[in-house]
Amino acid sequence: MKHTILIIEDEKEIADLLEVYLKNEGYEVHKSSCGKDALDFVEQQEPDLALLDVMLPDMDGFQICQTIRAKHFFPIIMLTAKIEDMDKIMGLTIGADDYITKPFSPLEVVARVKTQLRRYMRYNQSNAPETAVESEYDINGLVINKERHECMLYDKQISLTPIEFSILWHLCENRGKVVPSEDLFEVVWGEKYLDNNNTVMAHIGRLREKLSEPAKNPKFIKTVWGVGYKIE
Repeated sequence: MKHTILIIEDEKEIADLLEVYLKNEGYEVHKSSCGKDALDFVEQQEPDLALLDVMLPDMDGFQICQTIRAKHFFPIIMLTAKIEDMDKIMGLTIGADDYITKPFSPLEVVARVKTQLRRYMRYNQSNAPETAVESEYDINGLVINKERHECMLYDKQISLTPIEFSILWHLCENRGKVVPSEDLFEVVWGEKYLDNNNTVMAHIGRLREKLSEPAKNPKFIKTVWGVGYKIE
């Protein structure tokens, strides 16, 4: 089955170029030049991944990302000419999975698409064979089940993206131990960690928000300054 990629980009030359490269890799491609058309498509036929430009004529990409994340969890890669760290952190915090600044190489975009799809499929295989490893953790009312890909907080379901689930699962697997930020990044993203990478911090912030964690004294995900994170 072919994966469907949704390109949400109002610059026709960029959208057409990405379409050519993605189709050459065997993907089906749908293009939208505005947010409304993109959101309509998502409701009619959920794509496997979206490439989302931040600057669009009718609404910005952050708003679109938030709207999609209210109901859907397929990977979203933000495309933008902005390079400020705060823009990147904002995109990741509201649910984006990756962030690419313009100008970019289409080959880099294709590589990022493949990485995100592999990760998404890996964490959504409900019929994967069971092993003897732990499949559920219950930590003071926070229950995470890998088999069902489900997270519950005080019997209330918490909707997590595959990356958020993977981060939380890895921290639970290492309960009581400090997991360095670079280790967490390399395990979850499968890529080499680079200095000044705010990706982990942004996703931890998003997780804490979903778990209703107070920033100064979180109950579950603790920050060990200068090192990483842990769950006790």
